[in-house]
Amino acid sequence: MAESTMPGVVAAAERAGRYRWVICGLLFAATAINYVDRQMIGVLKAPISHDLGWNERDFATVIIWFQAAYALGYASFGWFIDRLGARVGYSVAFIIWTVGHTLCGFAGSAAQFSAARFVLGVGESGNFPAGIKAVSEWFPARERALATGIFNAGANIGAVVTPAVVPFIVVTLGLGWRMAFIITGAASLVWLVAWAVIYRRPREQPRVSAAELAYIESDPADPAEKIGWLRLLRYRETWAYALGKFLIDPIWWLFLFWTPDFLAKTYHLDLKSFGPPLIVIYLISDLGSIAGGWSSSTMMKRGFSANVARKLTMLACAFLVMPIFFAQYVDSLWLAVAIVGLATAAHQAFSANLYTIPSDMFPRGAVGSVVGIGGTVGAVGGMVMAWFTGYILQTTGSYTLIFAVAGSVYLIAVGVVHLLSPRLARVE
Repeated sequence: MAESTMPGVVAAAERAGRYRWVICGLLFAATAINYVDRQMIGVLKAPISHDLGWNERDFATVIIWFQAAYALGYASFGWFIDRLGARVGYSVAFIIWTVGHTLCGFAGSAAQFSAARFVLGVGESGNFPAGIKAVSEWFPARERALATGIFNAGANIGAVVTPAVVPFIVVTLGLGWRMAFIITGAASLVWLVAWAVIYRRPREQPRVSAAELAYIESDPADPAEKIGWLRLLRYRETWAYALGKFLIDPIWWLFLFWTPDFLAKTYHLDLKSFGPPLIVIYLISDLGSIAGGWSSSTMMKRGFSANVARKLTMLACAFLVMPIFFAQYVDSLWLAVAIVGLATAAHQAFSANLYTIPSDMFPRGAVGSVVGIGGTVGAVGGMVMAWFTGYILQTTGSYTLIFAVAGSVYLIAVGVVHLLSPRLARVE
């Protein structure tokens, strides 16, 4: 849409309804549940390792199996969601990951735990392809980064809830780590019912006003053609997104799975005491996710192109991650928490904009597949990082090299995205 009509469109949006934000709220809740299920192994690393006799490499192996499944599932779910839609795709993904999560409570060995986490990884891989697909259906381009940032912030809420709820179940109630998996799995089914009842495409949802529907559909029409994977792999724009994911996703996995271990080893915290630091870290992350989406969306509303808005925001985030290298050298627990929180917030802000790039460059019929390709490549990077982290910790016991890598890859990611897609131009 021409910039000259932008004020009129924004004014129309303010007069229209806001039912699209109900959909965003559902995506936020699903992502929060997704991350509760994902992060629990990190929070419960100590008691599980004690009961099942794991060392650092055993823990890394379980993580690798999860990420292998995540890589495979991301590939298939992107294709699946583009063809059957977000409503069916999200429902199937949610059921699979809830079954895998619950099975963790019955695992009696590293192999059984790896199998359960494999099922979890397959299901969880559908969360972001389905979420991005839903955002592309319910939001015009100028609001997608903000909507993505909000639902992506559910990851941080999940990461906040986990260290608050899990110790309560395990320690306060004395039910043990197995029941923690079973109880949280059963409770999450409430979301599935809400999703099945509420979610429809905008034109199929009677609660959407005509004015809001016009605003949602205010972008130029996309071609309806479905685009196959082999064709998508030939575009540099696909690889701009996928290689960005390859570089930054492993760092988020690092923060999610190993931050409790880092706090425990560096500041002698345990299951009862590392809850508050983790809660603070992920509350800061939540602000970062929303701020990252707000930043680029605001710049676009003021006339900046998507190319400038997305990349300037990502560049600023890349610099904000760099202090993570020094977290291991500070004596104060809360100063370390602030440094880690800044890094995780910058990651989430960066990620909210990177997630939006496929819908900037590709027609809606290809968005889920491009997100799936990127997720697969990012999960492969996560497998490499999990092996690397387990090896370094097992052999040196130090986070020095690990945090050096974490602090540097975001600048590389911005460079790669810009090199492969200098203008974030639409793919014809």
